[in-house]
Amino acid sequence: MSASERGAGSEKRVAGARNQRSGAEPNADNAWVPGARSTTATSGQTENPLFEYVLRLADDRLVLGHRLSEWCGHAPILEEDIALANIALDFIGQASALLKLAGEVEGKGRSEDALAYFRDAIEFRNVQLVELPNGDFAATIVRQFLFDAWDVLVLEQLTSASNQTLAGIASKALKEAKYHVRHSAEWVRMLGDGTAESHRRAQRALDELWPYANELFLADDVDRTALAAGSGADVEALRPRWRETVERVVAEATLTIPKDGFSPRGGRTGRHTEHLGRMLADMQSLARAHPGATW
Repeated sequence: MSASERGAGSEKRVAGARNQRSGAEPNADNAWVPGARSTTATSGQTENPLFEYVLRLADDRLVLGHRLSEWCGHAPILEEDIALANIALDFIGQASALLKLAGEVEGKGRSEDALAYFRDAIEFRNVQLVELPNGDFAATIVRQFLFDAWDVLVLEQLTSASNQTLAGIASKALKEAKYHVRHSAEWVRMLGDGTAESHRRAQRALDELWPYANELFLADDVDRTALAAGSGADVEALRPRWRETVERVVAEATLTIPKDGFSPRGGRTGRHTEHLGRMLADMQSLARAHPGATW
């Protein structure tokens, strides 16, 4: 190959990479996986609000399920190792069903696998709470409880969604979520009202994670459009019931609710912590190494 040919090849590869980053339409040089496409963060307004809404539900569960799976083989006791793995599988199963629905609603041919493995971090719509590193066991449990107490309330409303597929997914997931919240609440009580060390760790986790929980209750045009169409949950109205549950369990755990203050936000519109990108690099590595592979 001549020097000019090598230079032309390099320019073509650079151009292809630039097109992928910029969201350009795929061509023969950069169409590396069927159904994959690049997008950017949104303002919370979209031409397909139901797709965006279902994607949010799915991404919360996909990301949290992967985080919980990282405990496999590392939990403090064998029983809890199995329990966390099972809860992770519950969330990933829910995410798979929701991503399949999202792909159908979008109508552009993307499967649940394409949505899970071939989107970049800026395209994910999960709250920042679920993408944070696991930390110690107390941090994982407190995060799980804050999410579970919210999740049950959301799923209760979605069981009556006008979209029958979404209602069916929510009905099945609600049974799992009721177990999840019982499990995490019991562990919050044991850690908070256990030894001095477990109490200290649980309180530290609550102090650090409390600000992130506020994002669960922030509604934008996507939420309001889905709610008006009968296929969304009124997250703003859920806060009092969520807070009642959380305050009761926290009091039983002899812990203290932190004061409200600055709350990180942005996950619903694609603005994430640096932790999500690192997590996705691990989660998506096999699928991206072998795009289009089947087995």
